[in-house]
Amino acid sequence: QVQLVESGGGLVQAGGSLRLSCAASGRTFSTYAMGWFRQVPGKERDFVAAINWSGGRTVYADSVKGRFTASRDNAKNTVYLQMNSLKPEDTAVYTCAADLTGTTHAAPLAYHYWGQGTQVTVSS
Repeated sequence: QVQLVESGGGLVQAGGSLRLSCAASGRTFSTYAMGWFRQVPGKERDFVAAINWSGGRTVYADSVKGRFTASRDNAKNTVYLQMNSLKPEDTAVYTCAADLTGTTHAAPLAYHYWGQGTQVTVSS
């Protein structure tokens, strides 16, 4: 069983920055790929970013490319999402997920474990 706990969400003005963290349980965290997704009420969950087991490969949605950066610290069992130049349309609940295969995926079905999410609100 893998438990994921997100933190770092909040309210920020447009153009501002936030850094989300996702702390994972489990001794084999360094073998997981991790993904970030976001969802607004009434809409489907959207892929944001993914990072492979080593951190050597990252994938981003076009809507966040150049603004968001995923990283990880395997010694701390934590993955991060640095969000810069935030826009009101980035407002959503952000959730991290673990893929036990270790490879990056954009499809939610590829992920085995999910966190509860953290709210990010960007005001205009």
